[in-house]
Amino acid sequence: MGPERCCVVRGGGDLATGVVWRLWRAGIQVVVTELAAPLTIRRTVAVSTAVIAGEITVEGMRARRVTTADEISLAHQQGSIPVIVAPSLVDLDGLVTFDAVIDARLAKSALDTSLDDAPLVIGLGPGFTASVNCHAVIETQRGHRLGRVIWSGSAAPNTGTPGVIEGRGTERVIRSQDHGIVHWACSIGDTVTGGACIGSVDLGDTSIPIVAPFTGVLRGAIADGTRATAGLKIADVDPRLDDSSWRQISDKALAIGGGALEAVLAGCPP
Repeated sequence: MGPERCCVVRGGGDLATGVVWRLWRAGIQVVVTELAAPLTIRRTVAVSTAVIAGEITVEGMRARRVTTADEISLAHQQGSIPVIVAPSLVDLDGLVTFDAVIDARLAKSALDTSLDDAPLVIGLGPGFTASVNCHAVIETQRGHRLGRVIWSGSAAPNTGTPGVIEGRGTERVIRSQDHGIVHWACSIGDTVTGGACIGSVDLGDTSIPIVAPFTGVLRGAIADGTRATAGLKIADVDPRLDDSSWRQISDKALAIGGGALEAVLAGCPP
């Protein structure tokens, strides 16, 4: 089977999955590229989980890891999302032909994306400027402009502050205090008690406990066994004791996904 035309989404985290889900629902073929060791937090609603687990289903959308052009084609025939380890677009040579590239890695700074990557290049959030390193930018900052397509200019700069949920903002995010291997004593979806040890960062000769900042639901946690660097985001606690929040694509991801779908369907600046 020969390569098929499609939209490549670089990154398979939770916000990228909102983009993939919108495109999938609209009947657009997608290939997702990821790292060999994804750093995704909200793994229960991220197609990147397929890299380690082999496959995952998110709100009716099945994603599975693939390695060949035939496997990509078969996944599309079956209505699934192929996820392939490909840190660079060069890694896709001979595997798939694509009309559009969406950089959904949310690096918040310019990486290796350029206007020459595809006939249509879309960037999510800070680090992208329309007509400079992409054709369109999707606003990712919460507020009135969330999800808007920007055909001229850039997205709002990164604030470094997570969205506030029931008065909790920065403290919702747990970051690694040192370089080490992350291990968990609980799972995504569990209710954790403020001050309780929910895991550790193994430094080799010692370990640093990971403590829940307040009582809530563990909404996301980096894969057990991940080698973390100091300051890396490794978990997210939701103060709402809502059993569905960790199971569903977020409102933010769906809004961003709607903007990306609009840009793909428009195909060029208005």
